[in-house]
Amino acid sequence: MPDEQVLSESTYHAVINAPMERIDIADWLFNLPDAEYQRCAPPDHIAAGYTTTDDGRPMSINVEQIGDGLLVQHYVGEIVGPHHCRMVSLSDVYTTQGRTKVKVIWDLSVKPIDEGRCEYTNSVVAFTTAEFLDFIDLHSITLQQAAATRQVASADHNSRETPLFAQSIERRAQGRTTPTEAPGEEEP
Repeated sequence: MPDEQVLSESTYHAVINAPMERIDIADWLFNLPDAEYQRCAPPDHIAAGYTTTDDGRPMSINVEQIGDGLLVQHYVGEIVGPHHCRMVSLSDVYTTQGRTKVKVIWDLSVKPIDEGRCEYTNSVVAFTTAEFLDFIDLHSITLQQAAATRQVASADHNSRETPLFAQSIERRAQGRTTPTEAPGEEEP
């Protein structure tokens, strides 16, 4: 897309206390209960659901508040594997000034640290769309202003969700589904 420019970039890392062979990011992502998604960045994460595109590719639908924008993410899996998922969304953004769209690439990966631990990486890059550039022009906002605002909000959000995503992936790798459930116990 010729109008694509980077709006924001953030990458954070967290340790997962589980061996690499027990981790399956794709399985976690496409089986993540709505309540668990909400626990991974309160109060920003509002809802999550999972579906497919018309041609059968996996899709994660996420609703979240990032800064002043309410985003409805339509993440389509470009790479979907146990140790790496690359999700791309043409996301709806709702603001007090109206609605627009941005493109977001969410990259989730894991690499081993040692036999019992891995490093989780959560990377998010947002790009402009032609619609977004028209929107900021209509509202007399410069690209630099929009990018600066988005960078602060996105980095803050990602810094909070990354360790909680890592904990959630760790629980799944250990056979647990919630923070309070001990291994082998089922929820009531």
